[in-house]
Amino acid sequence: MENCNFTGGSVQYFFVVGFPNLQDHHQFPLFFVFLVFYLLILASNLTVIMAVFIDPKLHKPMYFFLTNLSILDILLTTTTIPKMLAMFLVNSKFISAQGCFLQMYCFHGLVVTETFLLVIMSYDRYEAICNPLRYTARMTKRTNIQLAASAWFSALLIPIPAVVQASQLDFSRTPKVYHCFCDHLAVVQAACQNSYTDFQNFLGFTIAMAVSFIPLLLVSISYVHIIISVLRMNSKEGRKKAFSTCSSHLIVVSTYYSSIAMSYFSYRADMPIDVHVMNNVVFAILTPLVNPVIYTLRNTEIKRAVKKMVILKKNPQW
Repeated sequence: MENCNFTGGSVQYFFVVGFPNLQDHHQFPLFFVFLVFYLLILASNLTVIMAVFIDPKLHKPMYFFLTNLSILDILLTTTTIPKMLAMFLVNSKFISAQGCFLQMYCFHGLVVTETFLLVIMSYDRYEAICNPLRYTARMTKRTNIQLAASAWFSALLIPIPAVVQASQLDFSRTPKVYHCFCDHLAVVQAACQNSYTDFQNFLGFTIAMAVSFIPLLLVSISYVHIIISVLRMNSKEGRKKAFSTCSSHLIVVSTYYSSIAMSYFSYRADMPIDVHVMNNVVFAILTPLVNPVIYTLRNTEIKRAVKKMVILKKNPQW
């Protein structure tokens, strides 16, 4: 919280602090590292999208939702990393108030969308393993589109109350956001001391808990049913195949919620500002970075499709 002597009008710009100590001595290395991360995220997720699009054998519900996840990861990182790169390279730390709240809305909306997509992907695995005879009839193309659309549109509505309420707070002339981008709680903490932020903190915490633990509960319920169904299989090969189709998704879910826990903990623990910011930045880039790698390395069909795509590029006449 800041002591604010400025009361003449609304805030025009926010000052994004970034890594105050690291940037003094490691500005270009930070730029290089995050640039490499961003390029890897773009390249790996675009590879997955292209592989699914090109190979007819991947035109299945599981890969349709995986494509949505890859598109989401590209959008999520594009919301934050380009501005971070400008901050590291040319020390561009100012962001307009409109840009800050837009970035806040996009980031949190896309994070919630990812949470919902992970639930839908677990439901898809539940139907495939627990109800294999009815899977094709239930997971039709129309149903898949409706499920994906509901995840996108409902998730993008959820952050609106928190963003609108945050925009109504009182700020100093140039408030400091102790983060690398306009995260909701970081912006609320930049408000003036005379602002009533208890409701904002409660609203943000309530939404975060609801969109984290309710989906996690639904994913857990799906996998309890999946595990029970798999253990009842008589075929050892069938059990192995069923577990292999779920393992990638389980690793992604574990990585996602581990990064969320790290982010929540960093806001409430007493730690150096650079460590605090880094923990939150890891949450923003970790899952988009590892998701395509996990699915590509552990999925035979995607690996085959990627190899086929590379061969076709080298030998177009094939």
